[in-house]
Amino acid sequence: MIAVISIWGTLVVNLILTVAGYTWYLRHVPKPDPQLPKDPPFVSILVPAHNEGIVIVKTVLSLLSFDYPQDKYEVIVINDNSSDNSAELLNGLQEQFGYHRLKVINTDKKTGGKGKSNALNIGLKSAKGSLISIYDADNTPEHGALRILVAELLEDDRLAAVIGKFRTRNKNATLLTRFINIETLSFQWMAQAGRQQLFHLCTIPGTNYVIRRSVIEKVGGWDVKALAEDTEISFRIYQMGYRIKFQPRAVTWEQEPQTLDVWFHQRTRWVKGNIYVIIKNAKLLFQKKGRPIRFDLLYFLTIYFLLMTSLVLSDSVFVLSVAGIVHSDLQGFSNYLWLFAVLMFVVSTFVTITTERGELTFSNLLLIVFMYLVYSQMWLAVAAYGMVGYIREQVFHKQAKWYKTKRYK
Repeated sequence: MIAVISIWGTLVVNLILTVAGYTWYLRHVPKPDPQLPKDPPFVSILVPAHNEGIVIVKTVLSLLSFDYPQDKYEVIVINDNSSDNSAELLNGLQEQFGYHRLKVINTDKKTGGKGKSNALNIGLKSAKGSLISIYDADNTPEHGALRILVAELLEDDRLAAVIGKFRTRNKNATLLTRFINIETLSFQWMAQAGRQQLFHLCTIPGTNYVIRRSVIEKVGGWDVKALAEDTEISFRIYQMGYRIKFQPRAVTWEQEPQTLDVWFHQRTRWVKGNIYVIIKNAKLLFQKKGRPIRFDLLYFLTIYFLLMTSLVLSDSVFVLSVAGIVHSDLQGFSNYLWLFAVLMFVVSTFVTITTERGELTFSNLLLIVFMYLVYSQMWLAVAAYGMVGYIREQVFHKQAKWYKTKRYK
């Protein structure tokens, strides 16, 4: 019964976030883009990159093509201990566009190779901008993304950062990337919109955002121990009394894992990173300064601890009951609950993808049903493996390693 309550509680919370997010979306669609002042601030774009030769040229070209005033921003690529041809490719781009527009910081085993947070801290030291923007090395942002993010940030002094939306660039590559495309729309950007609507709360993603340099310096930079550096710095920002805002008009397209092994390693890193953030901030649940992030802490605790345990128990009871080893008096009732849960998941997820052109298809409807049956179980395996890995690293005092996500041409 506890497992049923836990699973259903999580589904209901996600449904509430979806409804709130959709309401927020309908309210903001008619609004025009925010406008930059006549003299916009200088922005430094940081791009941490480790062995990104396959995608780095396309990414840098898109970053240098923003419609933001060309003399008001710079791109800094932290080529972090790469062993491929990244340095050569970046040098060619510097010769083409100028060393003042594109800076390249080449680190070695001594100074770099310690993860994204360390690379960002290195890049920050060389940045000239009063505003800092972050993009991952596989991103191709839309032409106006930076302009929209900066203009939104400047409208409110209480904002520390403004985050944009990211879409799946290679969504049609495999069945897995089609899953990820729907997951991104429904459980990432729509959930951000829902939390914005209900709690004035959203979390910095790893890419496509701008943040005030002064705020980064106040919080002491990015935590080098954090694999989920985006969530971790978000929590510290809220504790300082600042806010973070979501602006879905600023869009970037990113490359997602196309194979199960790459996806599994990437999401395991996410799980371990979020567990680190939960444990680091758990005490704030009972402190006044933790009030702004209390919902997220409870939500993450539910997802990574209570829900995961409940799903394991639920799946185990289901398998054992089918095998005739155990019998539950709630079996019949549970079947109805399970069917209704599937229906609720499918309807709420399908509604969210209607916000994007080209996603309202019958094939996506079938895919959502399949996601509940298959993709959700894959996430359960990732969560369990990530938790075991995190515990093992703590017991044996091992430094968490940054897994480099494989890129594709």
